[in-house]
Amino acid sequence: MQKRKIFIEIGIPSKLRKKLTEKVEKLRELPVKWTKPENLHITLMFLGYVDESVIPEICLKVSQTASEAESFDLSFDKIELGPNPDKAQMIWFSGEANDDLKNLYQEIEKELGIFHIEKKLFRPHITLGKIKKEKWEALKEAPVIQEEFKTFVPVENIFVMGSVSGQEYEVIEDCPLG
Repeated sequence: MQKRKIFIEIGIPSKLRKKLTEKVEKLRELPVKWTKPENLHITLMFLGYVDESVIPEICLKVSQTASEAESFDLSFDKIELGPNPDKAQMIWFSGEANDDLKNLYQEIEKELGIFHIEKKLFRPHITLGKIKKEKWEALKEAPVIQEEFKTFVPVENIFVMGSVSGQEYEVIEDCPLG
């Protein structure tokens, strides 16, 4: 069986994508592998490598679950080091999980219970770049990255995504919320 890397994402508006790209411009000299603007998104759930044969079933279950949920907004408030500033792995734009997001996550998790699902505490974020660990640790002084930037992301659709190659993704299924 052929396997494919699959995840479920919340897309972000192009206006926010542009704003985030502008915000990281002043950080470009840092030892970070920056996310391409077209790849900026909120990962709702990472499913890992999945047999191609079960992808249609995943799409159907995610689509049905999404259709039963109402659209909502997610609040984002700062660009910072994450997930732990002392042992940073990335620079991200972080937000807060509200009840609507938690419920959507739990319903999808319940529907996909037969599949492998990550069990980490979900904190919505947009990965702006991944830190190059050795070069980061070689810096004389670790940079402080803490920029307040408040905005809302409307959640009207979720997408089942597949990795085409490395950091290239494609939409497998667009799942509108009820």
